[in-house]
Amino acid sequence: MAADHAPVLLVVDDDDQICRMLERYGRKLGYQVESRSGGREALAALATSRPDVALVDLQMPGTGGLDVLKAVRDVYEECRVILMTGHATVDTAIEAVKLGALDYLCKPLPFDRLGALLTDAQEDLARRRTLLEADTQTAKRIELCGMIGRGQLMENLFALLKRLAPHVRTALVTGETGTGKELIARALHQLGPRSRKRFVAVNCAAVVEGLFESELFGHVRGAFTGATDTKAGLFEAADGGTLFLDEVGELPMTVQAKLLRILETGELHRVGSLEARTVDVRIVAATNRNLDEAVAAGRFRRDLLYRLNVVQIGAPPLRDRREDIPYLTAAFIAGCRERFQTAVSGVTPAAEAVLREYEWPGNVRELRNVLERACLLADGQLLTDRDVARALPAGSSRSAGASAPARAGRTARKAFKQVQFDEIERALRETAGNKSAVARTLGVSRRALYRRLDKHAAAGISS
Repeated sequence: MAADHAPVLLVVDDDDQICRMLERYGRKLGYQVESRSGGREALAALATSRPDVALVDLQMPGTGGLDVLKAVRDVYEECRVILMTGHATVDTAIEAVKLGALDYLCKPLPFDRLGALLTDAQEDLARRRTLLEADTQTAKRIELCGMIGRGQLMENLFALLKRLAPHVRTALVTGETGTGKELIARALHQLGPRSRKRFVAVNCAAVVEGLFESELFGHVRGAFTGATDTKAGLFEAADGGTLFLDEVGELPMTVQAKLLRILETGELHRVGSLEARTVDVRIVAATNRNLDEAVAAGRFRRDLLYRLNVVQIGAPPLRDRREDIPYLTAAFIAGCRERFQTAVSGVTPAAEAVLREYEWPGNVRELRNVLERACLLADGQLLTDRDVARALPAGSSRSAGASAPARAGRTARKAFKQVQFDEIERALRETAGNKSAVARTLGVSRRALYRRLDKHAAAGISS
């Protein structure tokens, strides 16, 4: 493993001789090793030290090993903690496992077993780093004009955009806030014959009502108070290219009539001018509202809706394409590393589970904002579930808005995991805490047993 990626091993023991011995052993296996001579010193160092693996003595004066285990797992959820003791009991072994310990070793230490644990931890860390890098590279490969997705919904969307871009002159993009409607409009522009011309975007909801006509169509000098100069509007600025009308449902009725005329004839009049000007503009409109309801309520012209809705493109909500979340996450975190110079390179499995389960009412935009906040506030290289939860909007939860069947499914899965843990606990008691014997009893590999214990600890399952 490269030196700059060497994992950090924290050794905590009040016996200096054991600390020095484990320092030498850990370095021989390729770890960067830090040692602390007691639990209180270890807790004080957690503010600056971020271990990947910790070897902690169970019985130390003052702050004991279980206290250190709790603190390490609270601060660095992904850290693997191995407890060491000269006085093993079944009850303390079970308590250690419940608190998230990777293993429980008796002194004198069985170095063959310790070496296997440390090597497995190294391999797991390397695998995780490889997977994170693979997600980042995959995100680059499956990107289209700023949009990322490899699920069926996004593949269908990408294929539709490629098919429409060379031909369509008017399109309506629908979808919830934050789904990437402007990116869809930009894709139509970039993939079509107008890509060398200007792409002009205007948020109709942000324009002062009295200035709509001037902003879109321009005005001549003296057309109204304050019109000291003649000004071209956004339609003329986009001539030959694409004009993106975001939140088109916010247009006043008077402006809607003029927009309809431009769509039908290609002609516009600047405010205060009788001279007709011809423009050649592709118009892509977008809305997060139901325009049919707006038509029924008299807020939107039916003939304009027909004219805009020659082609309708739907932007899928993030909750319907959760399989894309790991790749979006990898891309956004890579962007944060570059912009903010943070050390964060990915997320822990528990954090990824939180991201997958949350309902994302703000969709991809909300995901990006949450990850940016989490990256700026995080201390380590991997975002934990706590980092993500802290960055989510106040009052939200990972299951917010979930359906009753989904909640029932999660309850069933948790109950099943509880049964699994009960089986492991019984086996631990029967084998006096020997995990190799537990693995044989359950018919699984030792590594699979450790992974299962890690998952149970992360989920907060206990007897």
